[in-house]
Amino acid sequence: MKSSSHIFKKVIQYFLQGLIILAPIAITIYAVTALFNFIDNILPSLIGYFSPSLFTDSAGNPKKIPGLGFIVVTLIVILVGYVSSSYVISKLVDLLDSVLERTPGIKLLYSTIKDFFEAFAGNKRKFDKAVLVSVETTDVWQIGFITQEEVHGFGLQEFVAVYIPQSYALTGRLYFVKTDRVKLLTDISSAEAMKFAISGGVTTIEEESAAPKTQADGKGPASTKASAGKAES
Repeated sequence: MKSSSHIFKKVIQYFLQGLIILAPIAITIYAVTALFNFIDNILPSLIGYFSPSLFTDSAGNPKKIPGLGFIVVTLIVILVGYVSSSYVISKLVDLLDSVLERTPGIKLLYSTIKDFFEAFAGNKRKFDKAVLVSVETTDVWQIGFITQEEVHGFGLQEFVAVYIPQSYALTGRLYFVKTDRVKLLTDISSAEAMKFAISGGVTTIEEESAAPKTQADGKGPASTKASAGKAES
């Protein structure tokens, strides 16, 4: 009886161990494949929409050359990024951007999507200042990212806007926190800090970042509870 119980526990142990190894690999492959197929289907769909007879088979379905759509779409995105760096094109892009941001109905959707992408990439990315922030109590710290260094528009002086990501989720919380309750992380990159926070602290920090030094934005944690405005994002 004990032998069968021992064997069963071993089987469960090996199953969990295999799951730990295979699950991240399978999920990564699935996500990359799904993204590839999504982008790869854009070109045939567009050609089939604008010119149904040009690139369709006898049944009327768009012909598809695996990988061609992905390559073309990627090259178009790179070309747009390259061309937009020129002075004339950048002014046209700014003009179009201004029109879209002032168009009722489109403004909210466009500005939200634009700010989301700019938060992670480009010259205006927001999640580039990783910090330790004390919100709930003076002895507990969370990893966050300063998104606005001034929030005077909300009637708050000496406060900053700090976004705190949640572990294993694409959501987070936005806090307005006094500057003396925020410490800037100087020896850990923003990417390492984000990965550590999202993973719930199970990832390993690189050796050069293993002993982080922090630089206080103010005098240090206050002894009183933070006056923090909180908004779900």
